[in-house]
Amino acid sequence: MKIFKEIPTELPNTPLLDSVNYPSDLRSFSINELETLANELREFLLYSVGQSGGHLGGGLGVIELTIILHYLYDTPYDNLVWDVGHQAYPHKILTGRKEKIMSIRKKGGLAPFPSRSESEYDTFGVGHSSTSLSALVGMAEATKNSNPDKKHVAVIGDGAMTAGMAFEALSHIGHLKPNLLVILNDNDMSISENVGGLSNYFSRIWASKTYKGIKKSGSSFLKPLPQAYHLARKVETQMKAMVAPGTIFEELGLNYIGPIDGHNLKELKDVISNLKEFEGPQFLHVITKKGAGLDSAEADRIGFHAIGKINAIGKINAIKDKKIKQKKYQDIFGEWIIDMANISDDLIGITPAMREGSGLVEFSKKFPDRYFDVAIAEQHSITFAAGLSVEKKKPVVAIYSTFLQRGYDQLIHDVAVQNLDVTFALDRSGLVGEDGPTHSGNYDIAYLRCIPNMLICTPSDENETRKLLTTAYLHKGPASVRYPRGAGPNSKIVKDLKPYKIGEANVIRDKNSKVVILNFGTLLKEATEISKDLKATLVDMRFVKPLDEKILKKLFNKAEVFISIEDGSVMGGAGSAVQEFASKENLNIKSILFGIPDKFIEHASREEMLIEAGLDIESIKSKLSKVLSM
Repeated sequence: MKIFKEIPTELPNTPLLDSVNYPSDLRSFSINELETLANELREFLLYSVGQSGGHLGGGLGVIELTIILHYLYDTPYDNLVWDVGHQAYPHKILTGRKEKIMSIRKKGGLAPFPSRSESEYDTFGVGHSSTSLSALVGMAEATKNSNPDKKHVAVIGDGAMTAGMAFEALSHIGHLKPNLLVILNDNDMSISENVGGLSNYFSRIWASKTYKGIKKSGSSFLKPLPQAYHLARKVETQMKAMVAPGTIFEELGLNYIGPIDGHNLKELKDVISNLKEFEGPQFLHVITKKGAGLDSAEADRIGFHAIGKINAIGKINAIKDKKIKQKKYQDIFGEWIIDMANISDDLIGITPAMREGSGLVEFSKKFPDRYFDVAIAEQHSITFAAGLSVEKKKPVVAIYSTFLQRGYDQLIHDVAVQNLDVTFALDRSGLVGEDGPTHSGNYDIAYLRCIPNMLICTPSDENETRKLLTTAYLHKGPASVRYPRGAGPNSKIVKDLKPYKIGEANVIRDKNSKVVILNFGTLLKEATEISKDLKATLVDMRFVKPLDEKILKKLFNKAEVFISIEDGSVMGGAGSAVQEFASKENLNIKSILFGIPDKFIEHASREEMLIEAGLDIESIKSKLSKVLSM
């Protein structure tokens, strides 16, 4: 493997890669040519991500594996499923999208993850982790009679393997025993550090056709002798357990092979080409380095998971935020939870594998005994919090809005039904930008609003976020506070930990107007400008549940129309809650609701996504001028 000291700033010379338009083009290459291709692909990936920004570390780690999979399998006829998809950039480059790769994550450009609408080589669309194995076994079952020669492969990371869904799928695979290959891409050695000559030697043996034949014939010979057969299986299992950590997968019914070096092209080729021909479910454990081939990325795997564009002198810009000098909402949360933990000994911080993204790094250092990273296990994080609450602790679950969806059953049954004190800090609410619809937090207001006992807070800026986090935390029962990705309007932050009165809105402009604007969340700037244009009353509602019914009755008795503005789904959202209230109170008032429409907003910058959703100032003004003039 060629090692790079820095990200190239000029387009590299990649003649072999340039000759590969589709995977079929590389299947005649020699092993030496594949080595050259790997070096060229790695260099081109470094250059292209440097130009566009995006996910880097995962892709660098699977260069060799991606090449070998497309070399050995007849893609797209054979199914190749990538879990999550952060590591799928090399796959996109080799499957006809090389010339478009620098458009990735941009409006109208390539999707940040595999997308069925983008390419036939993307056999399953992904965004959230741990879905690949369930999808794969479905594909295998669907084609076992109609296309028995069709191969099925999934690549899943060690982090994604921690999710319960992955093990549910493995259990089902072990029961059905379909012909498929699961590849565990272990780039953190979280399953085993047992990588060495002896284990590699045995891995090659276990993956050989000779061993498979001996094992099959030996089983046939010994089965009539139950005691001998049981002893042989036990010896084999114990022997494998000494040199490879695959016993659990064997017990689930998969043939475990590994670990092997995921950067050794020849070894990958030899092992996978044999596994291709085996019947039943195969499990290959490969060890890779996240960021492999770039010194700085290998040293800082978290920092190089994704990068911004490099500048003219070859330095990496931070993941861009136009308000880069301002604190991000995750930083506001990170400071608040430390301050609250200093005065509340019962506070427990929980995250499902998003310590850095959620702003919990400093908290984890200062309160290591009160910090829990439960890995990619959103369902567990919620019920774990419920258990803590039963014993009088005060858990705070820091979770992205889109990931809370995965624990919805636990949220209802384990937290809300029992009215337990659990606070949910919902980061990345609303439209998040370049990661697209799978990562946008559009639906939390709608899916939380229907749950009894749930407090829902929608802060409008940094200070309101801090105040409402305090309010939610001190509330007796389940509570949520939603806030977006990135920085706010740089509002002055009051450092006290005094709560607001629950359900009390903030009247910003009381113009005794026939038009009332109700703001829910961080589009207050837009709402303020529009209220000035219309000379309208403006209320920052702060709470979706409960609504400030007192102020609504007072205003609606004099007004003719209300306008609601929210960065969330308009269907079932905050505006809908106000409509329901007006109907219940027999208040005859016209309504105009602004929110995210009933469609998926594709990847683009957050500003571009807001325009598409009709939530920018100009779009709102345009619609209002038409509606209000009628």
